[in-house]
Amino acid sequence: MTKSYTSREGPLDAFKRALAGATRAMAEEGELEVTFGADPPGISGHKARLPEPPRSSGPDDLAIVRGYADSLALRFSAHDADLHSRLAPRGQAARAIFNAVEQARVEAVGALAMPGCGENLDARVSHHYSKAQFSKIEAREDAPLTDAVALMVREALTGAPVPLGATKLVEFWRPWINEKIGGELTRLATEINDQDAYAQLVRDILTQLDMGEDPGDADDDSGDDNDNEDRSDTASDDAEAGDSETDGDAEALASDASEDSDGDLDMEMDLDAADMDDSGEGDDASDSQHPWQPDGDRRNAPDRQAYKVFTTSFDEIIAAEDLCDEEELSRLRSHLDKQLSSLQGVVARLANRLQRRLLAQQSRSWDFDLEDGLLDAARLSRVVTDPMHPLSFKAERDTEFRDSVVTLLLDNSGSMRGRPIMVAAACTDILARTLERCGVKVEILGFTTRAWKGGQSRDAWLENGKSRDPGRLNDLRHIIYKSADTPWRRARRNLGLMMREGLLKENIDGEALLWAHSRLVNRPEQRRILMVISDGAPVDDSTLSVNTGSYLEKHLRDAIKDIETRSPVELLAIGIGHDVTRYYQRAVTIIDAEELGGAMTEKLAELFEENAGASSSRDSSVRHRRRVSVHS
Repeated sequence: MTKSYTSREGPLDAFKRALAGATRAMAEEGELEVTFGADPPGISGHKARLPEPPRSSGPDDLAIVRGYADSLALRFSAHDADLHSRLAPRGQAARAIFNAVEQARVEAVGALAMPGCGENLDARVSHHYSKAQFSKIEAREDAPLTDAVALMVREALTGAPVPLGATKLVEFWRPWINEKIGGELTRLATEINDQDAYAQLVRDILTQLDMGEDPGDADDDSGDDNDNEDRSDTASDDAEAGDSETDGDAEALASDASEDSDGDLDMEMDLDAADMDDSGEGDDASDSQHPWQPDGDRRNAPDRQAYKVFTTSFDEIIAAEDLCDEEELSRLRSHLDKQLSSLQGVVARLANRLQRRLLAQQSRSWDFDLEDGLLDAARLSRVVTDPMHPLSFKAERDTEFRDSVVTLLLDNSGSMRGRPIMVAAACTDILARTLERCGVKVEILGFTTRAWKGGQSRDAWLENGKSRDPGRLNDLRHIIYKSADTPWRRARRNLGLMMREGLLKENIDGEALLWAHSRLVNRPEQRRILMVISDGAPVDDSTLSVNTGSYLEKHLRDAIKDIETRSPVELLAIGIGHDVTRYYQRAVTIIDAEELGGAMTEKLAELFEENAGASSSRDSSVRHRRRVSVHS
């Protein structure tokens, strides 16, 4: 078992104890259990999960963590979950806005009552939008309406300005929102302390956004998907002359609050059972429609989440050098080298340590005192002194180590932008070079999508009448940075492509994992290792907006299970700030991207040493049998 990379010590312990106590006090829940970890912040029962503070935390980092703590605490003290569930609209797009605006109210209650709390919440919101990179969007269809409405409500309730990272996002939508509901935003501030009255105003706002429901529809369970489609069409028909983008607005409504797996409403509201995933955490209402079955017996249950793809016509598998010209690749590689000059020394030392360990396993070794083989000249003296002593032979042991190949599969999603992708590129580059020196072939692959929010696949789905349950609804982009048979020196420039602006988009992990596995399983090497490096669960707004919330995650789990139980490929994973141990049997989670080099070298060394240990045991057994036969 490799060492843990999640441990923390020193002054942060005192900070976490103090923050946990303050969170319980603000939440007015003395029994609230506060934990810190790599998973997204959230609430489960009487447990609150906060992000682990960075190792070298400054005042800004601590303010962000306090902001998450304050937001969760206010959920306990200023929010009635039962009332919220009862008043929440049924449509997915409408519910997303309803949740976001309620979260804005909860945080505004604390910000107005406690200025220090307001500063912490501002730090959290600013951190999220700077991380989400919304400042780089170029068109309104790429700007989620849910975020824009939530930020404008926050502005109306507290007077807090829109964070710099979200200014562009809001400005795309501000004229349209002001025209539709500008007058209603100011009314929300008058009901900030009355959740019931506030929710009724929000439902009025949704009606003005053409997303409302008739009061008599609340208990009507038929045709949610059709209702959503009707509302989308209505939103399109309501466009003013010259404003042809409203149909795009309806599409944006169905998207999550950000491109990351931990969107701005990181503390997502608890919804009714219809929106729960298959983890079994919902109530019993969804089970009442089906005959009772013993726990765990699903043989007769319909597979309602069988994974499918709407179209593969727009998917691509492409070599890195085909995505940009040689001059740009060289420039990007030079930029990568400059950015990581300080990191390379640390990772190189770790890689050299791995190289020494691997080469030690490949050193030549011999079995002696055999009946046949090469004559052992070192033992001829025994024959000279005793002519009756039999000749001694030796044989070189076979080594299985050299016949190995490693595939490194890198998450190229938008949440990896910045420091994480640079560190991943540097570590991958150095480890590929190291393993090649040791006679191990290395393949480097990346996975993302060609577009945000669906691309041509979604356009084709819309043109074909929005069929129900379309399955995966985005254009895949699988990138080959280095094939296993390509020398490292020829593929070195390709890793610079990860620095290219606009490359990193969304991540559909399950299909990427199966693609990398299919390439690896057809290799001739006897030992095949697949290492996945990711920083989050699979996320694709377009797919998740028309399927269940766990659609992509379930497919990932199925793909992992098939590989781990049926394939000769050895699978392991490293999660950056994301707990991948709940998916993979052999995995490690790290908090900071800077720990990636250590995690990769340790896990690879651990795998090869396991193989060497097993091989050594077999050789020892064979050698023992040979000696018995010689002396018998």
